[in-house]
Amino acid sequence: MALSTMTAEQRAKALEKAAEARTARRALLAEVACGVVSVAEVFERGGQDLVGRTRVVAVLRAVPGYGPARVAALMATCGVADKQRVGALTEQQRERLLLALIS
Repeated sequence: MALSTMTAEQRAKALEKAAEARTARRALLAEVACGVVSVAEVFERGGQDLVGRTRVVAVLRAVPGYGPARVAALMATCGVADKQRVGALTEQQRERLLLALIS
């Protein structure tokens, strides 16, 4: 299946939209890092487009004290794939992750 070619205007709009999404995602992760928004609140907002497309790894790494090794171990014990997105988490996975974060 061949990809359709985009005009210069369409490409510019797509790039602008992607930049806005990255900025909004960066702001969300900064709020998690500062403690303004909890991981539970992020998981509750998983139905929103921006939050749903954010990777679970990125959210967990934003939590103070959680680096790559600790996040990888947490995700492995909770049965969450490395590339899983917040919107695709099951209720059981959310519960396991939140319980593991508390303890």
